[in-house]
Order: sequence, then structure tokens, then C-alpha cells
Amino acid sequence: MKRHAFAAALICALTAAPALAQDKMTLVLDWFVNPNHGPIIVAQERGYFADEGLAVDIVAPADASAPPKMVAAGQVDLALSYQPQLHLQVAEGLPLIRVGTLVASPLNCLLALKDGPIKQIADLRGGKIGYSVAGVEEALLSAILTAHDIALDEVEMINVNWSLGPSVMSGQVDAVIGAYRNFELNQMEIEGVPGTCFFLEEIGIPSYDELIYVANPGTMDGAKISRFLRATAKATQYIVNHPEDSWDIFKSTSPELDDALNARAWTDTIPRFALRPAAVDVARYAEFEHFLKDAGLLDSTRPVSDLAVDPGSDAVQEAQ
Repeated sequence: MKRHAFAAALICALTAAPALAQDKMTLVLDWFVNPNHGPIIVAQERGYFADEGLAVDIVAPADASAPPKMVAAGQVDLALSYQPQLHLQVAEGLPLIRVGTLVASPLNCLLALKDGPIKQIADLRGGKIGYSVAGVEEALLSAILTAHDIALDEVEMINVNWSLGPSVMSGQVDAVIGAYRNFELNQMEIEGVPGTCFFLEEIGIPSYDELIYVANPGTMDGAKISRFLRATAKATQYIVNHPEDSWDIFKSTSPELDDALNARAWTDTIPRFALRPAAVDVARYAEFEHFLKDAGLLDSTRPVSDLAVDPGSDAVQEAQ
């Protein structure tokens, strides 16, 4: 009896002991929290990060251009960014590397009014096209126009300062580059002015990963990042299996998320989440690197290993 009592007391003591300290990580998002970040929020809310021994601080940036710079400067562990920008930033000398994928297909599209004059790309000749991000979006648009025998100087480019859907609905421009098919299309539909998207990967642009996790290759902890990605992979699988329950979890984190636009965007984004966030599509990164060089935005190409890695791979683990 005494032995049983001692065993019971020992079990109680062990279960009452404080949990081991978790490893801290800071992730800076690319923008304010929205359905594109579903797996991150669900992993946090369902305790998947905690299960991996992580305490993740999720931060929305004050400046959308800041996250990659913060990673490069060693201020944070991870940042959300975009594959097209990564190629240019690495070429500029920023110490960045892709270590995971969140949204594994383009969201960007060329957006016009559904009942407007732009029925095909050729109709853009002589028109006004809005954009928000100079450099990459101009290169994407130039490649699209060139593929349809239109010179960039045959259209008027207008910086609409992130007012993408409204600038099309108001007639300020004939189309915009940089609109997200899971957001702006739904926004226009809700407001009763339907839009239509020309999908970039169908009109001359190589497919790419829209949202990626980037780290500083010189300071990153590959093993810790792998644990982070395992948690988000588990969250993605939960979202796919339980779309309504996961939406309830997501929207419960902030009253601002519970509206018709985010509900529609949630449904449209689920098929685009990366089920294997650590995996690298080597051919995709190589093709886009060559595309940017051909577009005149890169002087030379780099090996994919300089741009993207699986942080759990033997090569990365050995290097650390």
C-alpha cells in the first residue's frame, strides 16, 4: 500500500511540475491578419506550435515592405514574403532564403470589370493600368503585354496605392495588376460591380509561390524552423478536413475578421495552402529566376540552393 501511495504521489508531483520553457520565435506577417494566414493562426489557436515546443509571436508589420529587411537585419526569426520579390532581394545582396511555403500558387491577377471593355489582353492597348508595387509588377505586366504584342509604352501605368478593386470599379483605370483573386474579386462581387481576372500563370508568367517564409541563412535555426513548419502543416491539414470549424477558429480571434469578404476569401484560399510547406519545387524557382533575367531584372541567375531550401534537409542541418 505504501508503494502504491508513493507512486501516486510521484505521478501527482510530476504532472504538477511546471512545463519546460518553450523556444521563442517571432514571425512578421506580410500584411495585417487575413485568410491567407489561416494555417498560422489555426496552429497558434489549436496549440500546434506549443506541441512543437514553440512560443510564436505573430506580428503584423506597420510597413508592408519591412518584413524581409527585418529578417535580413536579424531582428526576427521569420517573415512572410513573396517568391518574385525574393529573387530580386537576393540579387540585391539581402541575406534571405526561402525556408517554407504558405500559399503555393499565384494569387495575383490582372483584374478588370466583368462587363467592361477589356475582354482580352489585346484590349489593353492604349488603356490605363493600375499597380501598387513598382519593379516586380511592372516586370510581370511587361512580360504579359509583350507576349500579346503590346509594348509597355502603349499603356499608361498609374500607381493606385493599394486601392486596386476601387480603382477598377470607379473607372480610374481599365485594369490593375497585383489584385488577389481571393480578395478583390470577392470584394467587387459583394459591392455589386463584378470583376474578371486574367490569371498570370495562364497569360505568359511562370507559376510561382505567392506567400513564402524567409529567414536569414547566416543566423537561422533550421531545426526550430522545421518544427514551426510541422505545426503549420498540421494546421493546414485540419483546415482542409474541417473548413467550417477552422473558419470559426480563425474569425474568433478578431471581430474585424468576421465579415462576408473574409468568409469568401477563406473558402477560396483553402485549396492554395501548401500541404508540404517545407518542400522546395526546384524547377519552379529555377524557371522564375530565368524569367526575371530574361525580363531584364536580373544580371545573372543563381542556383536554387541560394534562393530556397528545406530547413530540415541533411545539407542544411550539416551546415549548422
